[in-house]
Amino acid sequence: MDKPEQIRNIAIAAHVDHGKTTLTDNLLAGAGMIADEGEATRLMMDTEEDEQERGITIDAANVSMTHEYEDKNHLINLIDTPGHVDFGGDVTRAMRAVDGALVVVDAVEGAMPQTETVVRQALREGVKPALFINKVDRLISELQEGPEEMQERLMDVIGDVNELIRGMTEERDDIDDWTVSVEGGTVAFGSALYKWGVSAPSMVRTGIGFPEIIEMERNDQRLELHEQTPLSDVVLDMVAEHFPNPLNAQPRRIPRVWRGDDQSELARQMREVDDEGEVVFMVTDISMDPHAGEIATGRLFSGTIKQGQELYVSGTAGKNRVQSVGIFMGGEREELDRGVPAGNIAAVTGLRDAIAGSTVSSAEMTPFESIEHISEPVITKSVEAQNMDDLPKLIETLQQVAKEDPTIRVEINEDTGEHLISGQGELHLEVITQRIQKNQGIPVQTGEPIVVYREAPQQASREVEGVSPNRHNKFYITVEPLSEDIVDAIKLGEVSMDMPELERREALQEAGMDKDTSQEVEHIHGTNILIDDTKGIQHLNETMELVIEGLDEALDDGPLANEPVQGALLRLHDAKLHEDTIHRGPAQVIPAVRDAVHRALIDADIKLLEPIQNVRIDVPSEHMGSASGEIQGRRGRVDDMFQEGDLMVIEGIAPVEEMIGFSSDIRSATEGRASWNTENAGFRVLVDNLQREKIMEIRERKGLKLELPSSVDQF
Repeated sequence: MDKPEQIRNIAIAAHVDHGKTTLTDNLLAGAGMIADEGEATRLMMDTEEDEQERGITIDAANVSMTHEYEDKNHLINLIDTPGHVDFGGDVTRAMRAVDGALVVVDAVEGAMPQTETVVRQALREGVKPALFINKVDRLISELQEGPEEMQERLMDVIGDVNELIRGMTEERDDIDDWTVSVEGGTVAFGSALYKWGVSAPSMVRTGIGFPEIIEMERNDQRLELHEQTPLSDVVLDMVAEHFPNPLNAQPRRIPRVWRGDDQSELARQMREVDDEGEVVFMVTDISMDPHAGEIATGRLFSGTIKQGQELYVSGTAGKNRVQSVGIFMGGEREELDRGVPAGNIAAVTGLRDAIAGSTVSSAEMTPFESIEHISEPVITKSVEAQNMDDLPKLIETLQQVAKEDPTIRVEINEDTGEHLISGQGELHLEVITQRIQKNQGIPVQTGEPIVVYREAPQQASREVEGVSPNRHNKFYITVEPLSEDIVDAIKLGEVSMDMPELERREALQEAGMDKDTSQEVEHIHGTNILIDDTKGIQHLNETMELVIEGLDEALDDGPLANEPVQGALLRLHDAKLHEDTIHRGPAQVIPAVRDAVHRALIDADIKLLEPIQNVRIDVPSEHMGSASGEIQGRRGRVDDMFQEGDLMVIEGIAPVEEMIGFSSDIRSATEGRASWNTENAGFRVLVDNLQREKIMEIRERKGLKLELPSSVDQF
């Protein structure tokens, strides 16, 4: 742990069911941490009961192991991440803690949509990829391919992955060529289930190449194959040889994830992985331990973290005292008597104010960039305690859930006793509610899943006047739609109010905003921007905070159905304010601004947007018709159909709302022979003939008046 040049921090990431967790078991067995028996299907890293039952990884799990390479012992800190799209948040957070990502791809299925997502998440955090092609045994035993066909298929997979990497790193000046290659030793092949693997260096060392493998696979000599060329050695050698150690990685990664002063002493300590510097610790995961309480896991960029230290947690007052420090071994946490030095992944208790994404440090500092999650919550469920006595405990549990998983939103309504959780998909919410029932023993009732909508202006509005209740203050506002490029830039965190003004201006101009407008940005709320176009108005400076408060309120509850507004550019053109502070207080300004914003949005032809998903279905050709019918019958559209091997692939998009209950329908339509996956694809305008009906449905559910303002005439 004290020799950063011998540390490798890596994550294993892939599409669901391509074999990440089975591969991790192999590595653990190779490092002598679990017994090496028969076929590897122990799934050591799926430590929760529900993960074992469903056979999928839900939480990212950490483990540290050692590996001897070129006569040096290397410490490998590994994070096994989930592949299911509903738990993508865990993948993004894991990437912040590591320097290398081992991307696993199924030899038969090839690079899939989720493969693309995890590669993008890795490259965005400045994490270097390497490739492991799994399930090569299926090409031999199931598809009966010869050496030439196999080689062609494997080269295709490598080509697809490199295309993804190239497309995402072209504009990065801090990255050399990160594509993977067999000759370069950054690609390995094998079978995690039967525990054998090969790479270019291993073929030289053991003399076992593809012809030998095909022969041994066909003669059922899998055990001998595993003994002669064990997968764990091949992969761990690749990790030790090709992934950067913290000394190489931190100078490149710090400027990418931290916006502080790069000339400061603190920046130097982080770049040099100085274990005697100030403590700088980035929390990437919070988990609960029944005995020790909350455990914060994360990456230590500088300093040494020890028991008894008092540390600051970004965004909270006062200090937290470190109770214990340790490292993870799968489900077990090993406490250490000594401190953990810079460059490692540590598990710390006692940081009660930390949430996933906090910066913890011994000196006050600029916090790290917030971790940007690619998708936002699209499905909501209400959760109620069956017995009123359980209510306080349920509220506490829900707050804990929100702290552990920032991709979940929790709204607690103390008046009705109804609590809303919003997540990435049906499975995400199902897992959370199951865990509340099981781990906390609280019987809960959940409502039907509700889909989250958005509202957005479609054209530029006229200038609208908002008048305060006492008639003494007036505000003049217009609204126009923002371009998609600007909305995306805000979502990806490339534009925000906590950036230096110059950087923000450049980023907005790059996304297509004109120069004058970009200089007057006063406030960004969600994906909406307020521009201050006023000139020399008395008292406006001290009233601005109230204007912004009114604006935020109006944008959180849009005029159509109280759903959040997105992609609006608001301009404040003029304001008339009363001389006397007393007559321009919150009770006057907030309603005036709120009213003006809503009227301007209605004038800008505001419409309801619904969340949509990309859908991909793989089916045998005889079921192709009924599978594409399932998409079209759900207001979806089929964009592409093509043949891949002996399967037909159907790609299209469909609204999230119509996809609820999709899994059982597609199974019965294709006699259970289809495999499919979906990923969120943002929002699109709901068709006109459904607008009014949908708005009324949402208003009724929320207990609002059932008539719209008379000025809404676009439906």
